[in-house]
Amino acid sequence: MLLKLLLGLFKGAVVGGGIGYGAYAANMGGGFHWLTYGLIGVFVGLIAGRPIWSLILDKRASVTGWTALPKAIVGYIFGVAVYAIVAKAWGAFDLTLAEESRRVYDWQYIMGGFVGALYGIWVEIDDAIDDVPKTKRLPAKK
Repeated sequence: MLLKLLLGLFKGAVVGGGIGYGAYAANMGGGFHWLTYGLIGVFVGLIAGRPIWSLILDKRASVTGWTALPKAIVGYIFGVAVYAIVAKAWGAFDLTLAEESRRVYDWQYIMGGFVGALYGIWVEIDDAIDDVPKTKRLPAKK
């Protein structure tokens, strides 16, 4: 379980930080924050847990690639909700990096990594619950 937690943390932070850095480098601030953090949730939902490509390629699975769709939708809602909470609750909180002070949500690669890590942990732990090994059953007594 600890391995899944760390894996979700890593996957989410990398994806969130990467998308956040892209938005930061493209100077997509202001009204684009909801889109940036929502897309972070979508992409983390697609790769965390069982990634979409393993769901599609696994012919023996009882579920299909469609199970990635709810994870992506919930990820979008999660990313936007975390952004909204941070913007409204901690909106006055400034973060200073390299002698530049901005709101914490304007540092998209930091906040994006945080949002991605949180959602990645959640999805990995949720998918790990299904991975509990089944014990061998004893034959029934006659």
